[in-house]
Amino acid sequence: MKEILSGNEAIARGAFEAGVKVASAYPGTPSTEILENIVAYPGIDASWAPNEKVALEVGIGASFGGGRALVTMKHVGVNVAADPLFTLSYTGVNGGLVLVTADDPEMHSSQNEQDNRNYAKFAKVPMLEPADSRECKEFTRLAFELSERFDTPVMLRTTTRSSHGKSIVELSEPVTGLPEPKLVRNAAKLVMLPGNARVRHPFIEERTRRLAEYGDSAVINRLELRDPTVGVITSGVPYQYVREVLPNVSTLKLGMVHPLPATLIREFAAKVERLFVVEELDPFIEEQVKAMGLTVVGKEILPLCGELSPAIVRRAFAGIGIVGATHALLPPFIPIDLPGRPPNMCPGCPHRGVFFTLNQLKAYVTGDIGCYTLGFMPPLSAMDTCICMGASVGMAAGVAKVVSAEEQQKIVGVIGDSTFLHTGINGLMEMVYNQSPATLIILDNRITAMTGRQDNPASGFTLMDAPTHRIDLALLCSALGVKHVRTIDPFDLAETKSVISEEMNRPEPSVIITDKPCVLVKREGVFEKGVLLEVCEESCVGCRACLKIGCPAIEWLPTDGKKGKSHIDPLLCSGCAVCHQLCKFDAIGRVI
Repeated sequence: MKEILSGNEAIARGAFEAGVKVASAYPGTPSTEILENIVAYPGIDASWAPNEKVALEVGIGASFGGGRALVTMKHVGVNVAADPLFTLSYTGVNGGLVLVTADDPEMHSSQNEQDNRNYAKFAKVPMLEPADSRECKEFTRLAFELSERFDTPVMLRTTTRSSHGKSIVELSEPVTGLPEPKLVRNAAKLVMLPGNARVRHPFIEERTRRLAEYGDSAVINRLELRDPTVGVITSGVPYQYVREVLPNVSTLKLGMVHPLPATLIREFAAKVERLFVVEELDPFIEEQVKAMGLTVVGKEILPLCGELSPAIVRRAFAGIGIVGATHALLPPFIPIDLPGRPPNMCPGCPHRGVFFTLNQLKAYVTGDIGCYTLGFMPPLSAMDTCICMGASVGMAAGVAKVVSAEEQQKIVGVIGDSTFLHTGINGLMEMVYNQSPATLIILDNRITAMTGRQDNPASGFTLMDAPTHRIDLALLCSALGVKHVRTIDPFDLAETKSVISEEMNRPEPSVIITDKPCVLVKREGVFEKGVLLEVCEESCVGCRACLKIGCPAIEWLPTDGKKGKSHIDPLLCSGCAVCHQLCKFDAIGRVI
């Protein structure tokens, strides 16, 4: 049977067909849908972990117990999981273990554009890179076979295009005959004391050599000879662009991007007159091909930053006189005049009032990764830094160490509930331990909102939608030693301003927790919509005060000969009433 699947759906299917027992992840675009789809398959224990390091450690435990394990995350998540990953390369596996890294060229929803092919080389583990949904499924199955055959974790690299693009996938039955998981003691292999690790290092180098030999003859690396005047080495989604723009050139399509098949590359180079590499982001393949002593062109004509497209590849090769016969004159796109749509918090977002207040108080805000990062955008304009998951807390403590006592009272860190549990707890321990005079606001919207409303340890439910213990954030902060823990209603601007102002002036660490859920939370009974609001035209004087919160439900309508008046879209209003509190002319009230 065949189905049209996204790459993420296909990876979930491939894991099911491969006999995966455990799947663990922290949600992150563009990887999130893998775990969300894997829950539909029987026999797989799928769960959200507090962070990517824990997710990988859960997968390692399952592997050591003899079961096949899939671990997924976005590219920056591998930074968090790198510690166990590098040592897992030394220990190897028992049951197969596959780590999916979903990279994000062009940074559609990420804070950097790192190329995680470098992680595979750095950690000395093999990496496969599918070019479409069919390969996403097939490579996932193959990855587990290679993991057990070569005693190694295997990385599977996707990008935003391969994760979310859809193509035809042929479904197969799950594998049978896999050994049943059981505890097997092998301390010399799995306990990485220096004496044991020294023995494993030579094994890794020999494993890399054997994997390269495998790649020289494996079907996963495909030599496609056509016109011998031009040869292109490529992999992943860029392969599709090459085939579209240059249908007649010879290609070496790499399904395994580490280790590279050196013998096959030399063979291909000998069969073509001019050699090129088409790849996104770093010159990862290009540099290694050049190190083999081969003459190759890559980043001289292709961009180092951002994702590729057929138009970019077309322009690059047209610029050196090589173009596809039927594609050379096609425009890259048809221009369409569309209004701008900057990113914005949802109508009724509980974070809006907090950032409005922080702006009023002229706080120095160390931000974090989540929906609330949009607090940076005007008109709220209330975020001064944003680095990575959990960094806001430690950064607030660090800033407080170097500024004057007067400026210390301006420092506020903001972090979401899921992000706090991800890596913010350790930062708060630092604040308490070293008595940093900074305030932390935990924006508890009871869900992992930014990536699509996934559950987390503070939501009270698992990925499988089973009720579970809900972390009490206030109790947790108190247990860490925070003496001043306050809970506020972020829709009450007077209370919000009063509490934040008071806590900012404390000479010791303090925590404020907001207690309103995300307006898009999918579980019934969590979010209750308020009464719709409307603007009384006769009372509105056009002062624009209501526009200062940047709510998408509030429109500005020009009027003849006047400044204009505000209008509330009833289809968007959630009834949070923050705008009502800003209007000094009582022009905003409930819909009667």
